[in-house]
Formats: sequence, structure tokens, C-alpha cells
Amino acid sequence: MTAKEIQKRNAKANQLKVIQTENGQLFVESSQGKIYYSVSINDEEKCCTCGDFARNNKNDPTFKCKHILAVENSIQDDEIESAKFLEKNTPRLNKDFIKNIKGKDFVLYAGVLDLANQMGLQQLSVEIIQFPTNENGNEAICRAVAENKYGCLYADVGDANPGNCADLVKKHIIRMASTRAKGRALRDMCNVGMACLEELESMDDVIGSKPPAVTRRKTEAPAKKMATVTKLNVAEEQSEGSVVPDDKKVPNVPQVTTEDKPPEISDTPKPVISEAQKRAIHNLSRRRGISIEALNISVMEDYGVPLENLSATDASAFIRNLQQAA
Repeated sequence: MTAKEIQKRNAKANQLKVIQTENGQLFVESSQGKIYYSVSINDEEKCCTCGDFARNNKNDPTFKCKHILAVENSIQDDEIESAKFLEKNTPRLNKDFIKNIKGKDFVLYAGVLDLANQMGLQQLSVEIIQFPTNENGNEAICRAVAENKYGCLYADVGDANPGNCADLVKKHIIRMASTRAKGRALRDMCNVGMACLEELESMDDVIGSKPPAVTRRKTEAPAKKMATVTKLNVAEEQSEGSVVPDDKKVPNVPQVTTEDKPPEISDTPKPVISEAQKRAIHNLSRRRGISIEALNISVMEDYGVPLENLSATDASAFIRNLQQAA
């Protein structure tokens, strides 16, 4: 039986209802749902009362009809004796591996690898197609191939260079290219549409590299107020009914109050993270066993910016958190 036929048979098995009686007997409904077939599974043999099993088991003692597959997909082999209620063992992507950054969902490589193992990953191999050198811009290219339990192959490539990697992983170009290639191949195998977080060049791909523009509110021109000159001799000379020579007249001076002044906006940038702080964070995370990916995610969740864009104040706070971590 070919891998395509096995995959088709297993897909049909997942749609069948499995029932276990109080005395442990197993019954599986037919495709039309009109009758149930008795299935027996033990250490010595696996058999079914359907015609498909009777025809093929004679020539192939290891043959499994879709009813036997339905039972195997419902419970694990070592739990058959204790099973009371049979539910389909459906592979699921663990939500803990999904990260939402600025409204976009990304899956960690560990998440698609876990899902692939649930779906029967048999083999995952990686081949280096291009080694990083000065001539090719220190770019590494890897090709990954994933094989499922039906013998189907899923292949894809991943690339990494200093220009499409975060600062913390620029020294690990080959490993990043390998992780990206494996992640893409496993996503195809598991039919996962969201991108792996490791596929991103940097967090700027998610949040944007440009800082938000400062919006200046337009204020209406302040009403001009006439200043009063408090020179007594001039005031007396300009009293009602008096005539003052032109050379002694005091010009009207407009006065602007504090309330009329537009708010001042400080353009002084905040001090950014220093190289010494970056090295301290990197060393502390390595001592605590924190991966580069987990470190970047932690910074994004706590401060909303990638590590290289942290302010000096936030970097100091993050270093203290790492020092206090168990």
C-alpha cells in the first residue's frame, strides 16, 4: 500500500465514531453509519469483523483497516485496557507557543516542532547549501526536509545574514538559517499559516523601525494686549484733553501672557542602551539559560521595543530583573 493510500485511509478513520462498552469491547461505526464493526486489539493481534480486513489480512498480516486505525487514533497503545471514553487524539498547536506582537500572531519554532511530532514526524534533516563567506556577504542558506508518518516529504530553504538577523544572533548565522529552514518545512507539513517568530529579520518587521511622529497641536494666535507704560510724567502728559509732542509719545507694546504661549515640546532624545548594558544582558541571559529568542520576546512584552531600542533606564531595570531571576 502506497503512502498516499495510507494517508487517505487514515483520514477516513478520523471521521469514524468509536464506542467502548463497560466490559471493554470496542465497536467502530461504518462509513455510512448504519452498522458497527467489532475491533479487537491486544498484544498478539489486531483484527476487525469488516470485509476489508478479511480480504487483505490473508496476504498481509500487518494490514490495518480504517476501523482499527480509528481505535488507534482514539487512544494510546498503553492505555487501551484502562480507557472508558474514547476521544480522537487530535493534534493541536499549543497556544503557549503563539505570541501576539502589536496585533499580529507569530508561532515559535518549538511550537511547530511540537505539533509535527503530534502528527507523526518521522525525520527532519538539514543540509547547508551555502556557507557564509566574505564573498557572499556572510550569508548562509540551508535546506530542510521533513517526512511524516505516511512518507510524504516537505522541503523548504532558510537564509540568514548579518543584514536580516538581530544583533544578538549575528554570530550564529548558520544556526539561524537552519532554524528558519526547518520552521518553514514543518509549517508546510502541519498546515500552519502564521510565520515563525524566528523567520523575522528583527522586531522592526513587526512594530516598524520609524519612531512615531510627534504631532504638534496648532494654537490660535493669542490676542494682543496693550501694555501700560507706568511712567507718571508720560501718563499725565497723555491724560484726557492734553496734547503730547510726538517725540515724547510712548509706543504701544503688545504683551503676551503665559497662558497664550504654545506648549513647549522637548526634542532632547532619551539616552539609549549602551554597549556595556547590552553585554551585561547577553551574559546574564546566557547564565540563566535564556535563549536569544526568549530574551527578545521578553523585552518586547515588557517594554514594547526590541532590545537594541531600549532606553538606558529601561535597560538598567531589565538587568536588575535578570540579576534577581532564580
